Amino acid sequence: MDNFAEQLVTKNSDSSDRFRTIGVFVGGALLTLVLAVLTVMMLFAGRSLGFLFGAALTAACGFAAWRLFQNTQVEYEYTFTNGTLDIDKILAKTRRKELLSLEVRKVTDFGVYDGSAKETSDMTVVSAEGTPRVFEEEGGEKKPENYYADFPHEEYGNTRLIFTPDEKMLGMIVRALPGTLRNKMHK
Repeated sequence: MDNFAEQLVTKNSDSSDRFRTIGVFVGGALLTLVLAVLTVMMLFAGRSLGFLFGAALTAACGFAAWRLFQNTQVEYEYTFTNGTLDIDKILAKTRRKELLSLEVRKVTDFGVYDGSAKETSDMTVVSAEGTPRVFEEEGGEKKPENYYADFPHEEYGNTRLIFTPDEKMLGMIVRALPGTLRNKMHK
């Protein structure tokens, strides 16, 4: 019987993320508007070739601004299958990119991420934390906890994953951990 769980997590936006989102939207809208005005001016000046080029450039700029704005909407999908945790980054609810895959039995340290577990200088930190979708839908009263998992990775070397599993996902991960870490979690 397969052990399987999946979970969607919406990335928490901080002030820099919100500033970037507003900047992309306002900058893209202003640039598109300026190009549109210049294009209309070319039409009235009798430059039909310039108008066609300007119209195409305005449409391309508007589309690019819209895509950049959509890409500020980030979610993470955690998928646990038979001891393997896969994390995908989802942009604008349309494009998926594999962020990380790890064998849970190879985890060397695991616990609640409260800042007390220090990262080493050679450690690659991968953050996939956020607010679980189910938590948002239920109007969660208790703040979800972030967890960390340290493990060796072929591409990144010594790696720390910071993520926000729900109770079901956490239970499956804890059952797949090496015995010493599993015992540490039950204390």
